[in-house]
Amino acid sequence: MKAAVIYENGVPDVLRYEDVPDPECPEGCVLIDVEAVSIEGGDLLARAGSPPPSVPHIVGYLAAGTVVAVGPGVKDVAVGDRIVTLNAAGSHASKRAVPAMSTWQIPDGLDAARAACVPVAFGTAQECLFTAGNLEAGQTALIHAGAGGVGMAAIQLAKQAGATVISTASSDQKLERLKEFGLDHGVNYASEDFVRRTRELTDGRGVDVIIDSVGGQNLVDSVGALAYRGRLISVGLAGRAGSDIEARDLWAQNNALRGVFLGGALLSEYPRVHAMIAELLEQVGSGGLRVEIDRTFQLADAAAAHAYIESRQAFGRVVMVP
Repeated sequence: MKAAVIYENGVPDVLRYEDVPDPECPEGCVLIDVEAVSIEGGDLLARAGSPPPSVPHIVGYLAAGTVVAVGPGVKDVAVGDRIVTLNAAGSHASKRAVPAMSTWQIPDGLDAARAACVPVAFGTAQECLFTAGNLEAGQTALIHAGAGGVGMAAIQLAKQAGATVISTASSDQKLERLKEFGLDHGVNYASEDFVRRTRELTDGRGVDVIIDSVGGQNLVDSVGALAYRGRLISVGLAGRAGSDIEARDLWAQNNALRGVFLGGALLSEYPRVHAMIAELLEQVGSGGLRVEIDRTFQLADAAAAHAYIESRQAFGRVVMVP
């Protein structure tokens, strides 16, 4: 089969498009012909900084396609099913084998590309807003990086829940487009101080929930935009830098800092999280939630696809097709 592989960590150009052996389909696993790959932030981090366990190594969390084989012991997935697959690696390929428990059926009428974009982005947004953030109707949420996958999902879910939604993005054009996803107020972080502007938009009160997928100084500064008993949710480090938050900065307003990692939740609370992602897929399939795909690349152009995401030009998701 064809795959985009790495032999070492580095910039997008370390990705090579090569022939590699077809994966086996062991007990408890399913094998799919990949139709679409959703490129996740974790894929970029793995390519850049996680030493490959062996080479050539296929990076990538999410791929969707049609089942062509099932291993012994698999009962709920059959050859011919259209499914989304999630695993720590292996998505950047024309075939993929994963444990059957890490798959979801694609609802009728939903294309593979959009289905592939749902589990991590929408699942993470749901966990951040409601499991960690306890967001309720009538409250206000600040979503950083609203034009990204998690950000765009979070805007929709927060608005659906009856919250007022504020979001940051790098341009006025992106913020204007985000209004159709439920954005109430946009903040251009390239030209505005988001803490000051958030305080202005909330009449000095601050917001109840902040989702920060950037990290670094952005996370530290976000404490200043919280309301009394506000919840700051840290998820991912797009800036690839840790954050030094002084605990006492949370004390004055009884604020809370929570971390979210969807993979850890799926391992520890499998029944709840798996069912939650299945429900999100149904909502996307029925049109209640929307996946915006910015660009589609060929798998052979994986290096260009990764570079495009890192340029921060994308509005929505970037996918690849074999």
